[in-house]
Amino acid sequence: MNILNHNKKAWNSLVEKNDRWTRPVSSAEIERARNGEFSLGLTPTKRVPSHWFPPLSGLKVLCLASGGGQQGPILSAAGAEVTVFDNSPRQLQQDRNVAEREGLSIRTIEGDMADLSCFEDSCFEFIFHPASNCFAENVSKVWSEAYRVLKPGGTLVAGQVNPIPYLFNPDLEKKGIFQLKYGMPYSDAASLAQDELQGLIEAQEPLMFAHSLEDLIGGQIAVGFRLIGFYEDNWGGQEPIDQYLMSSFATRAEKPANELSK
Repeated sequence: MNILNHNKKAWNSLVEKNDRWTRPVSSAEIERARNGEFSLGLTPTKRVPSHWFPPLSGLKVLCLASGGGQQGPILSAAGAEVTVFDNSPRQLQQDRNVAEREGLSIRTIEGDMADLSCFEDSCFEFIFHPASNCFAENVSKVWSEAYRVLKPGGTLVAGQVNPIPYLFNPDLEKKGIFQLKYGMPYSDAASLAQDELQGLIEAQEPLMFAHSLEDLIGGQIAVGFRLIGFYEDNWGGQEPIDQYLMSSFATRAEKPANELSK
C-alpha cells in the first residue's frame, strides 16, 4: 500500500475530528508571540528551552512535517520568515487560516518530509521538526534532507518517539500490563496482523513506524550534525507507560559552520 498517501488522508481526517495536533493557536497566543513571549513543544508536554531558539527576526525557518496552524504561525508572529512543509493539505490549510486571520506571511508546501527536493541546498537557518518522523518509513532520509537544506551554522530541533512503547501488546498496555509482543524494527504495516492493520486503515488512523535509537540519534550524527541539546518527555501522566519510562525525547543539532569539521 502507499503509506504516504494513506497518512495524508488520515491526517486530513484528523483535522475533521479536531484532533489536538490539528487545532490552530489562538489570537491571544499570536499577540504574545508578537511581543516576544511564546513557548512551543516538540514533544507532548515539555516546552522547548528558550535558548534552543536563535534570534527569530528575519530568520529563515522551516517547520518540517509541522502543519496544523500551531508552530508556524507562532514563529512567524515572533518575526521569522516561515515555510511550513507537511504531507497533509488540510493541516497546511490550518496554517493558512491562521495567517489570514492574523495578517501573517507564511509559505506552505505539501510534500514528503523525506524528500525536500523542492528546496535548494542551505536555504534555511533553523528547522523546527516536532515529533512526526514516526510517520516516516525511512528516518535517515529525513535527517539527510534536513542537513542538506540547512545553512552551515544553522540548527535543527526535533521531537522523537522512544521506540520501546511500540513493542508492547497495546490491548494489555491500556490495562497497565506491559507484555512484549512485537520486535524491532516495528511498523504498523509490517508488524500488525492483517485484521489489526485493516482496522487502522478503516478507522483512518495514521500508520506509524518505530525507529531505533541508532537511527533517531546516531542517524543525525551520521549525516554530519553535532548534537548540542537533549531532553526527555512523557504524556504528563495521561498514559500508563508514564509511570515507567519517558516515551519521547527532543534533540537539538547543529550543522557545523565549517562542514569539513564533520
